[in-house]
Amino acid sequence: MIPFVDLKAQYVGIKDEVNAAIQGVLESCQFTLGSEVAAFEEEFSAYCQAQYGIGVNTGTSALHLALLAAGIGPGDEVITVPFTFVATVAAIHYTGAKPVFVDIDPRTFTMDVKAIESAITSRTKAIVPVHLYGHPADMDPILDIARQHGLIVIEDACQAHGSEYKGRRVGSLGDMGCFSFYPGKNLGAYGEGGMVVTNNAEYTRTIRMLRDWGAEQKYQHVLKGYNFRLEGIQGAVLRVKLRHLNAWTEARREIASYYNELLSGSGVPTPEAMYYARHVYHIYAIRTRKRSEWQQALQAKGIQTGIHYPIPVHLLPAYADLGYAKGDFPHAEQAAEEVLSLPMFAELSRAECQEVCEAITMLAEQAAVEYAA
Repeated sequence: MIPFVDLKAQYVGIKDEVNAAIQGVLESCQFTLGSEVAAFEEEFSAYCQAQYGIGVNTGTSALHLALLAAGIGPGDEVITVPFTFVATVAAIHYTGAKPVFVDIDPRTFTMDVKAIESAITSRTKAIVPVHLYGHPADMDPILDIARQHGLIVIEDACQAHGSEYKGRRVGSLGDMGCFSFYPGKNLGAYGEGGMVVTNNAEYTRTIRMLRDWGAEQKYQHVLKGYNFRLEGIQGAVLRVKLRHLNAWTEARREIASYYNELLSGSGVPTPEAMYYARHVYHIYAIRTRKRSEWQQALQAKGIQTGIHYPIPVHLLPAYADLGYAKGDFPHAEQAAEEVLSLPMFAELSRAECQEVCEAITMLAEQAAVEYAA
């Protein structure tokens, strides 16, 4: 079996470091926030080339609190994309604001910057570009449009730890950047976790209060807040894993390059990295019109795959009240029908990559014969 992701293989490589870090938290009894979380906030924000980091319990909470800190609320509109994990849109909904969608660029799966202007109204307050699969959105045009219209830019970088846009780390490009440390992410906790990074001291102060019941000091509740604190054990684990992130990222990029090489003559569309991008390949997604058949055939050969994501958010029943219909965002809808995510983790061997690509090439050849017939 070639797994889609192998967290056990990652743990084996850092077992002693992780166990010692967890033991340190057990001995300190700083289980919620505490010194390990504070140290991780400093280290990860520096990694992102941002001044401040605020650890929270999930990436969804990071997005939610960033929006609230920016003053987003009922009656406001926030522009984002429908081809993303549902949390991007849910966070906007939590504030009482209305998500407004624009289509994606089919090459990168990120926001089509040419579609933004026509989506702006007098109620638009923010743009949330998603650095999907580890590829950065085209940020310069987004930031230019935001400045022209006085809009806040909040980066959904939940899949893009270490990704770069024109040499700058994502998360530090907009007003705030939001990250998830869900276990399967490139930098994953042993549970849930998230962070907002920013260069804005006032946003930092507000989010620190909002994550901890709105209190600036214990029992001094300045705002109506939430219980969104990051746990001490997660902070300690993430500090250990952050030290390995660059090596893991380079391994992912080498695996992606090898996939590209092996699939180059197959006719199968593979991920395209733009000139401005350092892609970190949280997901390596090919495209095929025969996805269901290919996924079943690969599974039969012992190769696990994933689909990220099979239904764009505007077509989910939960968000039918937004009033969108099939055909509104054709690139997002086509991507949702075609993407197939291949195994991707730093410990994946070249032999395993070869096995995956040989199976896909065979499927592509069979499909070509069927189309010709």
